[in-house]
Amino acid sequence: MKLISFLLHNTPSYGIVQGDDVLNLTPILGAQAPDLKSLIAHNMLDQAAKALASHKPDLKFADLHLLPVITNPNKIVCVGLNYADHVRETGRELTESPALFLRVSESQIGHGQNIVRPPESHRLDYEGEIAVIIGKGGRRISEADSWSHIAGYSCYNDGSVRDWQVSTTQWTAGKNFWRTGGFGPWMVTADEIKPDQKMTLITRLNGQELQRATTDMMIHSIPRQIAYISTFIPLEAGDVIVTGTPGGVGNKRTPQLFMKPGDVVEIEVDAVGILRNGIVDDVAA
Repeated sequence: MKLISFLLHNTPSYGIVQGDDVLNLTPILGAQAPDLKSLIAHNMLDQAAKALASHKPDLKFADLHLLPVITNPNKIVCVGLNYADHVRETGRELTESPALFLRVSESQIGHGQNIVRPPESHRLDYEGEIAVIIGKGGRRISEADSWSHIAGYSCYNDGSVRDWQVSTTQWTAGKNFWRTGGFGPWMVTADEIKPDQKMTLITRLNGQELQRATTDMMIHSIPRQIAYISTFIPLEAGDVIVTGTPGGVGNKRTPQLFMKPGDVVEIEVDAVGILRNGIVDDVAA
């Protein structure tokens, strides 16, 4: 299944995508699960599938204002320096354990919405990544068991304001500017993607391919990430792990290439779909 979050009459809602159509699940399952995170937490994916079998889709995908796939995650844990070519282009050292940082939910937008370039810096960079959405929580999850803890997968653009990111030894500021992280277009449920299936990740800016990698190129695999993160903090349903970007980021190109108003950036994951966002300047500027 493909599950989305969206605004309908200014009310957050969620549903199932079927072709060009969407079944709004909020009036059907909302009393038990008011949002997509709750649906996952209450282990109601089967009920969602049954709803699709018994109800006709009632909305058009193209008409919807999409929200980040999980609108209210308890945690967004991002993995840095997880592809060898990206480690090389940054001049950093390989680390035995994953390099981690956190994003806040307010920094995210959905598919089709505009990433906002802040007035404080024009060094707004793209980072195409694969997002893993946790389905079953746990502490000290083993790598062998990790696949059973995944609800699904999505595309992610870890938009980064580079000078703010590198101005200190901590990356938080540059990774959390308002409306810089794209998350979508939907979550493909884990039953449609085999454990350890090789996925291809591609980033395009205005149609030009700038990044390409496959998941077998990750330094720290998805099971390793889940095991490592759940060692120091319990993972919960709806938590998001953003699994790292490959080489080819704009900050390390010659000449450098940053996103600007009017640009369109696409993050494609072959097993998921395409996340597409435009770029605008902050109206406060």
